[in-house]
Order: sequence, then structure tokens, then C-alpha cells
Amino acid sequence: MPFKSLKIIEPILQSLQEEGYSAPTAIQAQAIPIALEGTDLLGCAQTGTGKTAAFAIPIIQLLTVNQSFDKRKKVRSLILTPTRELAIQIGESFKNYGRHTKLAYTVIFGGVNQFSQTQALQRGVDILVATPGRLLDLMNQGFITLKDVEIFVLDEADCMLDMGFIHDVKKVLAALPRKRQTLFFSATMPPEIVKLADTILNNPKKVAITPGSPTVDIIDQFIYFVDKGNKTALLIDVLRDTNIKSALVFMRTKHGADKVVKELLRNNIKAEAIHGNKAQNARQRALANFKDQTTRVLVATDIAARGIDVDEMEFVINYEMPNVSETYVHRIGRTGRAGAKGTAYSFCDAEEKAYLKDIEKLIRKKIPVIDEHPFPLIDHHPVKAPKQQQRPARSTYSPRSQPEVKVSSNRRQLIRNPR
Repeated sequence: MPFKSLKIIEPILQSLQEEGYSAPTAIQAQAIPIALEGTDLLGCAQTGTGKTAAFAIPIIQLLTVNQSFDKRKKVRSLILTPTRELAIQIGESFKNYGRHTKLAYTVIFGGVNQFSQTQALQRGVDILVATPGRLLDLMNQGFITLKDVEIFVLDEADCMLDMGFIHDVKKVLAALPRKRQTLFFSATMPPEIVKLADTILNNPKKVAITPGSPTVDIIDQFIYFVDKGNKTALLIDVLRDTNIKSALVFMRTKHGADKVVKELLRNNIKAEAIHGNKAQNARQRALANFKDQTTRVLVATDIAARGIDVDEMEFVINYEMPNVSETYVHRIGRTGRAGAKGTAYSFCDAEEKAYLKDIEKLIRKKIPVIDEHPFPLIDHHPVKAPKQQQRPARSTYSPRSQPEVKVSSNRRQLIRNPR
């Protein structure tokens, strides 16, 4: 089914053709006609399914067809999204799909000087893409009013909840006109998200893509069982595969990301970290280097990775298993986007086996295990803290007995040194 069958106007069809898109994805085919009707929409779609175009295309069309004769541009559509990376990505989509229209857009987010953002707002914009904190800040300063918003999009609602933005979202909702169209998107639908959707949507139509399996089927998923102390050595070993042109590596902490980058650089693997402590220009530079493959490995925390959208990125590596099952879905969804191939490797130590069990329960499948590798899991049981006033059992492993790893350019060796 071509995009033309969705009754999309010629300027947008031309842009889609120039971008190399000929047919809509499943979420686009279902969501675009609903949005073009002016109906509220509740969309549940996993990451990487083309969700941004599912709301960007109809917004551009509706605002173009109903172009205001008022020369003063007002904010007619607001897209609220949790992270600056995702905001920038959405802004690029509006730029690409709307290049042959006369609509103006801008993107605002925190962590940078507000001057260029306020300048754009003063010139006037039709479409505003924003993160909650900076949006409320500029509203309080009088640079933004939402009284003319016709279409409101709440994107990545579950991430908004996870990041503690729910109160900010409610403040934004209070500033919006009651009469509006609302498009609500979330990769998962926990009870809190369903409750929020019920409060802001008016007789919505619902679109759910592969609700029975929250991960994209085309992504190949594998597990390596490995001791915690050997994960960096295993990562280096995996990256010796020349078929891995680039890889996105996920960590839980900023410090951990920086530490892994240092080890990769020591082994002549070009890597950069992207996380909340990095300045915005440094994050954008690292992402740009990764996209053009100047940097082979991008090591990221979960929040920083939201919005990373790299065409044909095939490999994601979970250096640490996420302790929230839904986060696994978001992570591996960075690959296998819009039907492309994808591979996800996960490193699981003894203490993370419970996380793996929860993940497999969520995705309703067992993830294949790769047994043949140089650093197999030896300590199968995590060390448990001894009870108060009780010495640990003699069979309990001590941190001192963890394997030490030596990795050289010509050999890889697991050395046990019980000391």
C-alpha cells in the first residue's frame, strides 16, 4: 500500500519520495487516517515502528490545509517529548516531511542557552517540539502561550512517567485549550499510563501494533552469561567481529559508561559516551560521529539513548541487563527500525538472572544463549550478604575470588587467581 492511498497531499508525498519512503509502516497505515479525521488517538507501538511519522505527517497536512490567514504565526501544534535527543529527532522529521510547505517549526529543550530558542519563538512558529522543563520555563517567562494549540501530541508517555515528568505534563495540559485534538503514544501501557490517557483523550480510536509481543520480531536476540568482572573483556571480544560496523552499548550509570569507553579506547576501539553529565554540544557531536561511523561504539545510559535514531544500525549490546523489563524493549528497539535487520546481545551475570527472567516473561519468549565464548559464567550464584552476627558459609564466593582478565592483541585468556 503506497502513501498516496492514505490521501496525503502532494507536498508531503514529494518529501516522502525524496526521503526514500514509498510505503507506510503498520503504525503509520493505521494512525494517519485516524489523525487526518481530527479524531483523538491512543497509540501503543514499540519503538522503531515509524511512530514519529505517524503523527508528524497528519499534523503537517492538517495545518497546511487549514492554513491560518493571520500573518502572526502562533503555536498551533505542540509535541511534548521526554528527552532532548528525542525532541531533536522529531524536529528533524518535521523538517524533512514538511520541507515543501510553508509551516514553521522549532525545537526547545533544556541544557543549552535559551537565546536562539526564544528568537525562533518571537519570529513565530506553527509547530513546537518541546521537553517539559524548558517549555514550562519559557511559558513562565512569557515567551510561549498554548492558547492557540489545535493538535497536541504526548509522545513516549511511559518514559515521561518513568522520568518523573507527570506533574510537569499536568501543568502543560492545564494551559492547553479544552477544544483540541490529542494524539497519545506510548510503547507500553501500564495502569498509570492508561489512567493518564483516560483523563486527556476524548472518545479516542485505538491503534496497537503487535500487542502480544512487545519486541520487534525481526530483531535477533542473544544472551551471554558472564561474570560481572569479565564483561568488558567479553565486549572487546565481541567487537573483534568485523561485521559489527557500529554498536550502541547500554549501561545503567554515567560513571560506568565513561569507564567502559576508556577501556575500549585502550584497545584501539573508537568509542564515545553519551549521558546526562555531557554538555549538549558534546552529546550531539558524539551522536553525529556515531551516525557517520567516525565513532564505532556509542556507550549510552537509558535516558540519553531515548531518541537515538540511526539508519541501518544493526547492533545493540546490553552491557548490563536493565532492571525494568520494559526498558529492554526500548533498548533493543534502537536497532531493527522500520523493518531493517537488527541484532541485540545481552551480557547477564549471576545477579541479573532475575532481570532476565522478567524480560522473557514480558516478551513471551526464551532468548537463545551463546555458550561458546572465552569468558563463561563461573560464579553462578550471586554473593549474598551474611546475616547479622553470622559468618558467611565456607562455600560462599568472596569478591577476592572473582576471575581476573587479561586481554592482549594476540590472545585472550581467562585467568583464575584465588589468592
